[in-house]
Amino acid sequence: MPARVQREDFDLGAELAAIRAGRSDIGALVSFTGLVRDTGGLETLELEHYPGMTEKALAAIEAEARSRWPLQACLIIHRYGRLSPGAQIMMVATASAHRGAAFAAAEFLMDYLKSRAPFWKKEAGAAGARWVAACADDEAALDRWGITGS
Repeated sequence: MPARVQREDFDLGAELAAIRAGRSDIGALVSFTGLVRDTGGLETLELEHYPGMTEKALAAIEAEARSRWPLQACLIIHRYGRLSPGAQIMMVATASAHRGAAFAAAEFLMDYLKSRAPFWKKEAGAAGARWVAACADDEAALDRWGITGS
């Protein structure tokens, strides 16, 4: 399943059902859904990206996950545009014969998406708007996977 970058929302249940459809070789299906979090006065979160570049980067990290773990399926969906607090912003789903591989691959993908995926985020509220900087903890999380540089 190719990574998708889209403006519209997604149906988590339908996406997971599509991964499982007609499959009996999947023993574990792990998913993570990221939501826009109101950290105090957030009115909107706007995500920008460069079409083509973003999809290429997400496809590369998905291929990296598949090379590290025996996955039957892998899905990344990331939204862009203006989102309100509580909105779904992204999801990752990994399927494998065993839970260890599915959990590890999902965590690997999330660590990458939080720090390296080519999205730019701007928070807006009553106090104005500001671009969101990378978090040092998110960068440090990549160390365990051997991903260095930005």
